[in-house]
Amino acid sequence: MKHKRQFASDNYAGICPEAWNALQEANAGHAPGYGDDEWTHRASDALRDTFETDCDVYFVFNGTAANSLALASLCQSYHSILCHEYAHVERDECGAPEFFSNGTKVLLLPGKLGRIEPDSITETVRRRTDIHYPKPRVVTITQPTELGTVYSLDQLRAIQAKAEEHQLHIHMDGARFANAVAALGVKPSEITWKVGVDVLCFGGTKNGMAVGETVIFFNHDLAQEFEYRCKQAGQLASKMRFLSAPWLGMLKDQAWIHRAQHANEMASLLHQQLSEIDGINILFPCEANSVFIELPIAIRDGMYDRGWKFYCFIGEGGARLMCSWDTTPEDVKAFTEDLADLYRKHS
Repeated sequence: MKHKRQFASDNYAGICPEAWNALQEANAGHAPGYGDDEWTHRASDALRDTFETDCDVYFVFNGTAANSLALASLCQSYHSILCHEYAHVERDECGAPEFFSNGTKVLLLPGKLGRIEPDSITETVRRRTDIHYPKPRVVTITQPTELGTVYSLDQLRAIQAKAEEHQLHIHMDGARFANAVAALGVKPSEITWKVGVDVLCFGGTKNGMAVGETVIFFNHDLAQEFEYRCKQAGQLASKMRFLSAPWLGMLKDQAWIHRAQHANEMASLLHQQLSEIDGINILFPCEANSVFIELPIAIRDGMYDRGWKFYCFIGEGGARLMCSWDTTPEDVKAFTEDLADLYRKHS
């Protein structure tokens, strides 16, 4: 049965052909388990080539594990993690970063449009320096942010300067990292290790894969015994090739960028068509693959009744509309036409 494409999440989309074909190739015959297979080795090298540097690569099942285990590797239990007040690691991980780090405190920073304000890092670090305060150790950046905006190179450099000033590590939550790279038109290295990122959680699921994220340590020292964290947390896949092989398909010929670029373009089209509907209030700039709009309850419920699915609890409120690798202009048109019809009926 064919299901209607939705705007609730890019997690809703199926597997893109590049990932599917690579997965099918890895399914031929037997292969060693627990990452000692050719696909895992090749995918790790392909990621090193993509980021133009030697780095430690680990494959895990999901973003919660990726972020939480990565942050735990940067902290002791008496440290604190600095993040934006709307960051995914704060609002949507069910306390996993604190759990896996044995109690590391998460401290919230303000910032317009979902981005951390660099001066807030200094304020939080200097708020208290006595032994009764959880010592700041890491700043985590969500790229793109939970509000669909993207950190520019200059904004990342400003955070890097503050992190270096206060001797903080930098973690990047890149669940939609591909969309940020596509939006900025930069090399992946330029917005990661070249601006001081110690560890990146690089998302594959939202980019067209079935399952799986990578944790990439640019700072080798911080990756010490990370494989033990993965095993203890139930993230060591026995058939690791089925997590790693799709990355080979995605990285080949930059399919990951092309898929993300398409999702971004569909969001831009959605933003444009929504802007033409009288009464629509668009909440934030459209910089990646999401659009946030404010919807009256009656119209929201009317869209639900017509079979559309989207979330209204993410970010500052309103409705979040996500575009995926397989979103089409026809999908956008169908959604906006239904929305415009409901606005006319309620005017």
